[in-house]
Amino acid sequence: MVEIHSISVFHELLGYEKPKHPLITLIDFNNMKPRIEYINTKYVTGYYTIALKKGKGCGMKYGRGYYDFSEGSLMFLSPGQVAVVEESSSEMEGWMLCFHPDLIRGSSLGNKIDEYTFFSYDTSEALHLSENEKEVITNIVQSIKKEYSQNIDIYSQDLIVSNIEMLLNYSKRFYGRQFITRNNVNKDLITRFHMLLRRCFEEENLVEKGIPTVKYIAKEMGYSTNYLSDLLKKETGKNTQEHIQFQLVEMAKNLLLGTNEPISQIGFMLGFEYPSHFSKFFKQKTGMSPVSYRKKS
Repeated sequence: MVEIHSISVFHELLGYEKPKHPLITLIDFNNMKPRIEYINTKYVTGYYTIALKKGKGCGMKYGRGYYDFSEGSLMFLSPGQVAVVEESSSEMEGWMLCFHPDLIRGSSLGNKIDEYTFFSYDTSEALHLSENEKEVITNIVQSIKKEYSQNIDIYSQDLIVSNIEMLLNYSKRFYGRQFITRNNVNKDLITRFHMLLRRCFEEENLVEKGIPTVKYIAKEMGYSTNYLSDLLKKETGKNTQEHIQFQLVEMAKNLLLGTNEPISQIGFMLGFEYPSHFSKFFKQKTGMSPVSYRKKS
């Protein structure tokens, strides 16, 4: 495993020309000549990466299906994620925009970068672009390159960062379009999600395994946690955690009204280790304690 914390070191690893800016670079896949010892080697970077890949041989698994991405797919990596340097191919085209966190530190983008959850999606959950979308993205990237390649002045960083933010906002819009256009696939996903949630909330499963986590649900569905939550939010108005909590509250209400079990036992049946945790959770979600809800109803 190779750790890369600077743009200049990454250029050296790829056999690329020296960077024009210490904190940001745009790399053309066709101009890469990675050193032999680093080909097919896993590496961890200390910067953000946005990559557009297109060309023959760019098929990949997306969710539970296989799709041809020869027209181009956009992928996002955040600092600390693992990637692999591949040997460049004449049939593969595209670019890779890399920028260090120091570039956006202290800016409005730096304060909200975590809101762009697609940086934590799996590579199999890439953004598939139409020709028009690809043109929009590429034009912004070229503007970024032009800005950092010329003489740096007091306005350079603000202009570079604002263009990166525009790029990310367009990516968010295009991901929203992708969620919508994959409507039939998404309906199947929602059905499978609700079936899985029902299984998780069967009494014996709650007692044995506890309350299902977002991470567990996403893994069982075959998606990253952020991608599944974002997709569910688009389709249903609730993210994964909200669905889990809603199911928990509904089951608690049924047990409070439909049984004579003590509150402590109901909490245990729902996967809570301590009765006080159950009571606190129920009051947060309903505005009433379990005892008050049972009496009122």
